[in-house]
Amino acid sequence: MVGVGREPGGVGRSVFRNLIASGYSGGLFPVNPRLEDVEGRTCYPNVAALPEVPDLAVIAVPAAVVPGVVRELGVTGTRCVIVISAGFKETGREGAALERELMAAAAENDVRILGPNCLGLIATPAKLNASFSATWPRPGGTAFMSQSGALGTAVLDWAKGRRIGLSSFVSLGNRADVSESDLLDIWREDDGTRTVVAYLESIADGPAFVEAATKLTAVKPLVVLKSGGSDAGARAVSSHTGSLAGSDAAYDAAFRRSGVIRAHTVQDLFDFAEALSRQPLPAGPGLAILTNAGGPAIMATDACDFYGVTLAGLDRSTTDALREALPAAAALFNPVDVLGDALAARYSAALDALSRDPNVRSVLVVLTPQAPTQAVETARSVVDFATRTGVTTLACFMGADAVAEASRVLADGGVPAYKFPERAIASLAAMERVRENRTRPRTVAPPIDADRDTVRARIDSARAAGRTFVTDEGASSIAQAYGLPTPASALARDLASARVLAAEIGYPLALKIASPDILHKSDIGGIRLGIKGEGELAAAYEAVIGAARDRMPDADVWGVTLQAMVPAGREVIVGVDRDPQFGPLLMFGLGGIYVEVLHDVVFRLCPVSPEDAREMISEIRGFGLLRGARGQAPADIDAIVDVLVRVSALAVEFPDITEMDINPLIVMDRGGGAVVADVRIGIGG
Repeated sequence: MVGVGREPGGVGRSVFRNLIASGYSGGLFPVNPRLEDVEGRTCYPNVAALPEVPDLAVIAVPAAVVPGVVRELGVTGTRCVIVISAGFKETGREGAALERELMAAAAENDVRILGPNCLGLIATPAKLNASFSATWPRPGGTAFMSQSGALGTAVLDWAKGRRIGLSSFVSLGNRADVSESDLLDIWREDDGTRTVVAYLESIADGPAFVEAATKLTAVKPLVVLKSGGSDAGARAVSSHTGSLAGSDAAYDAAFRRSGVIRAHTVQDLFDFAEALSRQPLPAGPGLAILTNAGGPAIMATDACDFYGVTLAGLDRSTTDALREALPAAAALFNPVDVLGDALAARYSAALDALSRDPNVRSVLVVLTPQAPTQAVETARSVVDFATRTGVTTLACFMGADAVAEASRVLADGGVPAYKFPERAIASLAAMERVRENRTRPRTVAPPIDADRDTVRARIDSARAAGRTFVTDEGASSIAQAYGLPTPASALARDLASARVLAAEIGYPLALKIASPDILHKSDIGGIRLGIKGEGELAAAYEAVIGAARDRMPDADVWGVTLQAMVPAGREVIVGVDRDPQFGPLLMFGLGGIYVEVLHDVVFRLCPVSPEDAREMISEIRGFGLLRGARGQAPADIDAIVDVLVRVSALAVEFPDITEMDINPLIVMDRGGGAVVADVRIGIGG
């Protein structure tokens, strides 16, 4: 421990006391040149004077001297260092430079750094408390990491109060070296860790996190509370997709891809962690609710509908057994109401009947304290049921003082106890999502035949011209190169060439202003639709050219784009936005008012498989309109799937594309296909 100070309340002294108090059996060596002994142990003047090479060093000295200490430790052979000290990049430019110096010192001798500016770590199996937290948690199977030291201490205290055991706790601090992804890899291999919980404010390396989380969640649950859901900062976007794809959409998509269960509140984090750490995952859908009060049972049933939890249909043999065991006034169908005067024996009899029903994969036991209620005895019956049967069991013992002892019995027996039914159901829904994620087949995006040379040429041409977007003609060419269905189109420099090209394409036509400076053509009156002949063509040409001159007199106008009119169909939007952390995000939603006003869109990380694409389509609120409503024929879902997969592949294979909008994609009735009516592509430098 480098930096053990004189003051008993100092950080370094607190960490060293924790190391002693936790019962660590290895050697503990305090370092301070001004002290001869600390807490009854010999204190050494510097790292070189230590009697042996430490496996782990904890540093709590002023930031300016930390790089030198790390260099000394590296020379002696120490390879793992926790830097508690603050004063690095969190303080500004000078601190950031000091942090770079720290990492350079670590790199000289392959030293791994946790921190700096962190609380430290706790490993209960090793009886190691290398932190300045005042709480020593119970040993157990939950690993917890936090980017906030303050929230970390709160979780440690909560876990202790709820009798939840931790295998380890890690405060990440500035993550100059050891990251959240590193910890996920470590805990995946740790037999003592069964559940992983994290509080994250950002993710250092998006692809690395997705890879590590995907591997972890295949074998262990991962619950993440991600704060900072709004965009990290303002950015200039020209597409609908870019304006809708905030940082939170990217995190949602990344968590979904990797099987992470997202907690949206600290309460969720606690609740989900408690359920996942204490109970086995449900074998499948099918919840039985057992209660002594009708009102809470209705609340639980409503919550099931809200969170997507399926109530079990009870077998006839089960209802017969319940009829034998319960009073005549009891409710025998799910929820099962054993009535307000139920003693523990009545709960136990009902649980026994439910345990034999093959449709029951999970049970929620609800209890409200009434005059005859035997809360503690009932809690013991619930624990016995959970232990004996292995059925996923949650409890909701409502109240405070009257159920306090019963709640402790449940906690000690490994049954999560919630104060309200909605919290219990939300936790069960999280458990079911873990099971579904683990059993869902991993699908792979198919290879796409494409003319990649054309795409590269169009992007390079736009970049050479100094543009941050591809022209309409170039965007259409890129779409065609990836097999996206586009209508015939051509650029007319003047009215005479427009007449010739219109005759070749055929009427009716759409006419759009062509200008590298006018991205939103409809905003200035730069689009005309349904042109039926030369007379209308001339009028439309003059109108859009005049509108461009009036509204944007400095714009470079190339002429007009003529395009074959697309048949009527349902309008949807497909887009791409490149997230700085996770890469390309694919967006899908209904077009028109649904995207402009209602923002009825969904996102996925690219690449997507056909199965992913089909799932996206089904998730929008307006899916019923595509499936067919009020006698309307269903839309060609297969055609939308094909477009989504191809756009996803384009975005992955060409990182130059920063944003893309197909708005609208016109979708015909089933079997009729789809047509890209308009496409816009932005590129990076």
